[in-house]
Amino acid sequence: MRAAFDEAESAPVEPGWEDRWRAFHRPVVAGGLWIGPPWEPVPAGAHAVVIDPGRAFGTGAHPTTRACIELLAGLERGSCLDAGCGSGVVAVAAARLGFAPVVAVDVDPAAVETASATARLNHVAVDVRLADVLRDGLPETDLVVVNIELAAVEQLLARLVARSAVTSGYLAHETPSAPGWERTGRLELEGWAADVLTAL
Repeated sequence: MRAAFDEAESAPVEPGWEDRWRAFHRPVVAGGLWIGPPWEPVPAGAHAVVIDPGRAFGTGAHPTTRACIELLAGLERGSCLDAGCGSGVVAVAAARLGFAPVVAVDVDPAAVETASATARLNHVAVDVRLADVLRDGLPETDLVVVNIELAAVEQLLARLVARSAVTSGYLAHETPSAPGWERTGRLELEGWAADVLTAL
């Protein structure tokens, strides 16, 4: 590395670094669901989504994730696709909220493994598949949730077959270009945005 980058520096890493993120994984509430790690007690009577993301993205605490789940809670129930599912937190939340069947796809094998484990941990039915949401065939569902970066959201919207979509992964001053879709709702949290789109 120093041969390529002569300014590179190195420093020893303290033992336990791989688990230090757990100190920051705190429970949140979104869409009426308690979302938190398995080492935190679930409040009595709470509808819970227990999430240990491992190597996959998504503890449930990020504003885009919370916004997606908040919007999901207010939508008509039906079949649901979580496109780019990461840890599976949104897919499991959808199943908890009464959406069915729920399909979750991701291009990362670690995410597929983690999302499958998240569904088992929460005792919900989620069909988790390995797929590239921008290239592979996707199932036709009533609703699609897409919480990835803006350009990918726009590409995916152009190829979806669904009645509605919840999109996020972009800042509040951004809006996806979505020919063939009408924006019917928006939620902004901490500088991030999530939108509800209805197919025209």
